[in-house]
Amino acid sequence: MKTIISTDEAPGAIGTYSQAVKVENTVYLSGQIPLIAATMEVVAGGFREQAEQVFKNLVAVCEAAGGNINDMVKVNIFMTDLANFAIVNEIMSRYFSTPYPARAAIGVSQLPKGVEIEIDGIMVLPSLD
Repeated sequence: MKTIISTDEAPGAIGTYSQAVKVENTVYLSGQIPLIAATMEVVAGGFREQAEQVFKNLVAVCEAAGGNINDMVKVNIFMTDLANFAIVNEIMSRYFSTPYPARAAIGVSQLPKGVEIEIDGIMVLPSLD
């Protein structure tokens, strides 16, 4: 049995997908790009501002699913320029506590709406028993 997770605090889906899908205590988060939920526009600024917005969007989806970003066990980070990885590490260290989730960083040629970063992941909610 699956539950669809949706929140107005993160950008709505711009395609045939859900913001997240929960199966038992595991939540599969769709990729978040740096859209501002209220306007569905890409955040102004460069890579740093885009990365910050992506993490804010992830926080919103995690909370809508009943958890928090530290419940994420795996993240996949897609970037159009891997030279920005140090910025991602810096920002990620402010959003996550140790132990950090497993992670992959993937260089791609382009992302939706011409953004520079997208992050998806898997979250496991704490057991209720």
